[in-house]
Amino acid sequence: LHTLAIPASLPLLLVKPWTLFTYMFLHIEFWHLLFNMLWLYWFGRIFLEFLPSRQLVYIYFLGGVSGALVYLIAFNVFPVFAGIVQVSFALGASASVMAIVTAVSFYVPGYTIQLFLFGRIRILYLAIILFVFDFFMIPSGNPGGHLAHIGGALFGAIYIQLFRIANKGFHPREPSAFFSNLRDIFKKKQNATYATPDYSGRPVSDEEYKRKKKDN
Repeated sequence: LHTLAIPASLPLLLVKPWTLFTYMFLHIEFWHLLFNMLWLYWFGRIFLEFLPSRQLVYIYFLGGVSGALVYLIAFNVFPVFAGIVQVSFALGASASVMAIVTAVSFYVPGYTIQLFLFGRIRILYLAIILFVFDFFMIPSGNPGGHLAHIGGALFGAIYIQLFRIANKGFHPREPSAFFSNLRDIFKKKQNATYATPDYSGRPVSDEEYKRKKKDN
């Protein structure tokens, strides 16, 4: 636990820098692990309907790191945590999972799921409800966990919106493409090329039509 969980104390973190990554794979309670993996499975399947699997891995890791950074900053900046910063640590995949939930919810906000006792609901509304819940639960007995959730959710939302602004779609093949797209936001688009429509009139199958539409 003390080897893999991320400590809130910055001096302790300097001694164990690997915990910035290992904490997001560490669970000590069965129900904590079970519910995190169920959320990852449910929203991971939705994510993979629209986005490449490689992006799922990127957002999982970067969302987890973002959650850890928000946790560390809050515990070392706000005086309310001064008395517990030396003994506090965080663990679990919740921040990473929240990043995936929020990312896909903002990417396809109209997607609906069936909830027991509640009926059909848009996943965007569900992501917003979870974010608000975490915000108001910060004063509870697990402030570090809720702060990490917020950090992961913010990363997922920002990641999606930056790609929308860049008008680059959401299919970079390498992690470096994310930063390339951010750089392109501030560049003037020049020599734009456009696909030539197919006027042959030849009937095409659904698969061929979707492939051509995607290429265009």
